[in-house]
Amino acid sequence: MAHHYSGPDFSFPHGDARVDHCDLFVFPAPEGTRRSVVAIDVHPSFGINPEGPTTREPFAPEAIYELKVDTNGDGVAEVAFRVRVSVTDGAQFATVRRVEGADAAGAGEGGEVLVADAPVSAGSVAQVTEAGEHRFFAGWRSDPFFFDAAGALNEFQFTGDDFFADKDVCSIVLEMPNDALGASGGVAIWHRTLVPAGDGDAGWMQVDRGARPSQAVFFSPGDEKASYLAGEPPTDDRFVDSFAHVLEHAGGYSPEDATRAARTLLPDVLPYDPGCPAGYPENGRTLTDDVADHFVTLFTNGKVTRDDVGPHGDLLTEFPYLGPPHASYDR
Repeated sequence: MAHHYSGPDFSFPHGDARVDHCDLFVFPAPEGTRRSVVAIDVHPSFGINPEGPTTREPFAPEAIYELKVDTNGDGVAEVAFRVRVSVTDGAQFATVRRVEGADAAGAGEGGEVLVADAPVSAGSVAQVTEAGEHRFFAGWRSDPFFFDAAGALNEFQFTGDDFFADKDVCSIVLEMPNDALGASGGVAIWHRTLVPAGDGDAGWMQVDRGARPSQAVFFSPGDEKASYLAGEPPTDDRFVDSFAHVLEHAGGYSPEDATRAARTLLPDVLPYDPGCPAGYPENGRTLTDDVADHFVTLFTNGKVTRDDVGPHGDLLTEFPYLGPPHASYDR
């Protein structure tokens, strides 16, 4: 189910829907310019454990929503984009900061301000903020992920019922010049959410992270899930054996083939070269890429290759590209 419900037993990390990382997309801006679009989806509008609507508040003011960019292939971020929201008279406003160098690999609130106090959208009209060379949106949107989630939980017996067709998410969308990513060629990106580690000046705790869809949900069962969500790409090799074990059981892989397949999934980053067409899993991810079919084919070792669900028809042809939310979240 992409990365939705990545907490224990399909709950939310840290018990908070607002910090649940759902999906990460990156693709060249469709205008054909030297620009890229990154979309981060968090906070599903509907939970399954417990079942029912989540909070109407879009983002967690205490959290940091962070995009990490590795420019040299070492799994460590050289560039980071940090988004935080503030609340004034019940309305949320988002500020985006960019940090590079050694500080990008750490956790903190600092960085150069790219977008300041952009209004967070609650209704159907997307409030887009232009700031210099950057275009920004934050707020409720129609969830672009498509998947027969019930079929996946029923031993991959799919009926073509798209669980996400009427669901919403909170999206953070940033369009930027390619060189803002910090490299002239390919990079690797991932997203994470941070919350305060404790009272006072105790620092930050990572409660969710991801890039490739479905991995935390299906490959990190039990006690290992918290360790995976708190992990970093440079140490993801420690999860190869457990990923391989899942593949042996679910897909009937041989031990050798399971290990080989597991290594294609780790580290959990999304490769992206803005000079090439986007398409998952080779290069970035567009809003219409059928990542579910790719996942079920790999997970079942080719025994199942499709869930008979396709892209949603409410996507926009202009920024922020994700469709309007199905519900209204205005105060």
